Amino acid sequence: MDYSLYPRNDVLCIDMRSFYASVEAVKLHLDPMKALLAVVGDPSRSGSIVLAASPALKKKYGISNVSRFFELPKDPNLHIVPAHMADYLKVSTEIIKLLYQYVPKEAIHPYSVDEVWVTVNGLKRRFGSRLEIAERIKSDILECFGITCSIGIGDNKFLAKVVMDLHAKKQGIAECTYEDVPQKLWPFPVETIWGVGSRMKKNLQRMGIITLGQLACFDLQRLRKRFGVMGEQLYWHAWGIDLSPVIGNFIKTEQKGFGHGISLLRDYSKEEVHVCILDLCEEVCRRARTAHMAGKTIQLGISYSKETGGGFSRSASVSIPTNVTMDMYHVCMDLFFRFYDGISSIRRVYVTLTHLYGKQATQLSLFEDRAKKDDIGYTMDAIRAKYGATSLLRASSYTDAGITIERSKKIGGHYA
Repeated sequence: MDYSLYPRNDVLCIDMRSFYASVEAVKLHLDPMKALLAVVGDPSRSGSIVLAASPALKKKYGISNVSRFFELPKDPNLHIVPAHMADYLKVSTEIIKLLYQYVPKEAIHPYSVDEVWVTVNGLKRRFGSRLEIAERIKSDILECFGITCSIGIGDNKFLAKVVMDLHAKKQGIAECTYEDVPQKLWPFPVETIWGVGSRMKKNLQRMGIITLGQLACFDLQRLRKRFGVMGEQLYWHAWGIDLSPVIGNFIKTEQKGFGHGISLLRDYSKEEVHVCILDLCEEVCRRARTAHMAGKTIQLGISYSKETGGGFSRSASVSIPTNVTMDMYHVCMDLFFRFYDGISSIRRVYVTLTHLYGKQATQLSLFEDRAKKDDIGYTMDAIRAKYGATSLLRASSYTDAGITIERSKKIGGHYA
């Protein structure tokens, strides 16, 4: 591979080690790397998920971020704390502000609340090599926040991310240039890079592709024919090539739709689920109105409880684009009664509004006052924006089946 044809940048991928657990450990004046600590979504429920486990807890008991509360060990030294999402967002924001000491905001690309890319091109004379910059940032984060981070360094965003995942989480800081790809990437299984889930892994294995090295040496045309654009992307990633922009105002993809879903804390009956569906439709339509969009395709997804399993996902189209809550709700309820099996308890619900149009595409009807419907929706949105999300609710939201009030107390599905 002639790497001289591809750009070389100085990119860092910074990942906070067990971020939620580390923040909670610092709050308790504990060493995040040595303390046994678990952050649980809701400690009042035995089946609640462990959102984060400290490195020591992971190493000693094998607890991971998919473990459940009841699986935690009965260790007297174990600290169990509820999630405080507002605290994690605040610390994440402060870490970004710290990075402004090194680079402008155009060179920072947050990937998640605990992971960020930073492009440090042209900083050698001021701060040293990219390895020295990584060491300084790592030291600053530890000194200012008490949190240990792992940093991957690469010639592009992909290499920085993958070397961080594969090597830096053990070494602290790891670097990968184009020339290092055969040594540092190729021996690893294909599922260690983006875009390779369980299904893709099985498909690649059927073709005799187990490692990244085998993927890199496979015929590109066959990959493109079998997997399309995704196959070509995987091929170039196996060679360490990524043309994603590393600096600038990163462009957001065009909005394809609006969706909202919830995993219910208990089984819902068919008599209760309509309240949940209405609350979800309200939120989806509010987001669509905020974006001045309306949609023609409405989808309802229902998952049954573990006892029965299964569920369904169905969609229907309306003739005129809408962002009116009751319009969407009536379509969802029609789908529910058509495809629900009539007996199973319900544990997850989601609704989506797609096939979007600008609000100006909405047509007037001779048989209904659509302008009045729209005005009601926008007026409700304005009241909630000014006085809070729960300042104006439908009566059904106050019943035991309502979800809006409880969700208003959370950030990202967890208590603030």
